[in-house]
Amino acid sequence: MRIVISGAGEVGRHLAKLLTRENMDITLMDEDPNKLRDLEANYDMLTHVGSPKSLHDLRDIDVAHADLYIAVTPHEAINMTSCLIANSLGAKRTIARIDNYEYLLPENKTFFENLGLNHLIYPEVLAANEIVEALRTNWMRYHLVLSGGILHLCVVKVRENAKILNRKFSTGFMNHGRFRVVAIKRENETIIPGGNDEIKADDLVYFVCTADNIDFVRSEAGKDKREIRNVIVMGGSRIAMKTAMSVPEDMNLKILEADRDVCLQLSEKITNALIINGDGSNMDTLREEGIADTDAFVAVTDNSEANIFACLAAKKLGVRKTIAEVENIDYIPMAEGLDIGTVLNKKTIAASYIYQMLLNASVLNVRNLTTADAEIVEFMATANSRITRNKICEAGLPQDVNIGAIVRAGEAILVNGETQIIAGDQVVVFCRSKMMRTLDKYFK
Repeated sequence: MRIVISGAGEVGRHLAKLLTRENMDITLMDEDPNKLRDLEANYDMLTHVGSPKSLHDLRDIDVAHADLYIAVTPHEAINMTSCLIANSLGAKRTIARIDNYEYLLPENKTFFENLGLNHLIYPEVLAANEIVEALRTNWMRYHLVLSGGILHLCVVKVRENAKILNRKFSTGFMNHGRFRVVAIKRENETIIPGGNDEIKADDLVYFVCTADNIDFVRSEAGKDKREIRNVIVMGGSRIAMKTAMSVPEDMNLKILEADRDVCLQLSEKITNALIINGDGSNMDTLREEGIADTDAFVAVTDNSEANIFACLAAKKLGVRKTIAEVENIDYIPMAEGLDIGTVLNKKTIAASYIYQMLLNASVLNVRNLTTADAEIVEFMATANSRITRNKICEAGLPQDVNIGAIVRAGEAILVNGETQIIAGDQVVVFCRSKMMRTLDKYFK
């Protein structure tokens, strides 16, 4: 597949790097040569200095023969215009990054497709959705619904009180069939558990389970079930605004924003939150605004460092659930190591959604898990799939792969080595990011 990406910001670069692992023909274009420096030398992609609005530059990179054209510059108008030009020149499909929620409404989908805009993606809306989900499932670090709600991925930081600590998998203690541990993140290492492995305090544990066993996972992981009622959001960004528009009605929301003009703009658009002109990174301000009675603190300014340290401050002041939007991708492992709670990055979320659109028909769903440099993937097994020829224990799967569950005829089945996958099964697989192309051959 030949893919052209316009915009070498963090979304474009992260997406290009993901796609080079899939051996796709990638060209990344940007007007700023500094953003393209060293990429071609270090990754299997072509780079081109040019404008996404220029007919000459788009022709120069042969966009007419692109299977997919993706415009992810920071400017909505440029992205949409560029996609329209690329479509007119012959690109088969287009994706544009936008910042107008109205364009995403279902009734407008056909309108934009007729223009030549096949997909629209709004990173701030995706990030806001993740924040709302993190507030709803606040005892988890991350929660992902799989197979249309039949299965769930629950990522939990376990403490000293967890029942599942210090028990080797070979003892059979967790062979109850109510969840499957597909991975363990311990400091900077991601472990695909084998018989001699065990879960330690402060591990980040990746569970796959059915909806009716989520509470059992919570109990075994030693977590309390808490209601989130009072939430403070630091930063009046678009993510904050979209979060405010999406939170349940029973949550009391305060937004702290240091810029008075931004506060006035927010007050005109948001009716279900108290907008306060104040610095959310100031400890005295947090105390004045009732941080002691706050259930969750969300930091979504454009400053990664400010978000991280504000969450640390909120933790110190007694807030149990904190969420930080970390713009700098390189800071994510550090933020995770500081144990501040849920860490998200709108750019990697957006790149993950785009990435999903490009994979083979056998891939039903894929989410990139930045916390573990891994992916959770849903494959469809067919009659010709190599994975159906043997039991899982005899399939010769790589060590960096763990099959968590299958969905057969609408029913979830947690697997073990003796499970036989058959045609029509939806297969949930946890794997290291570099393994996607290797896995393909098992499901083709």
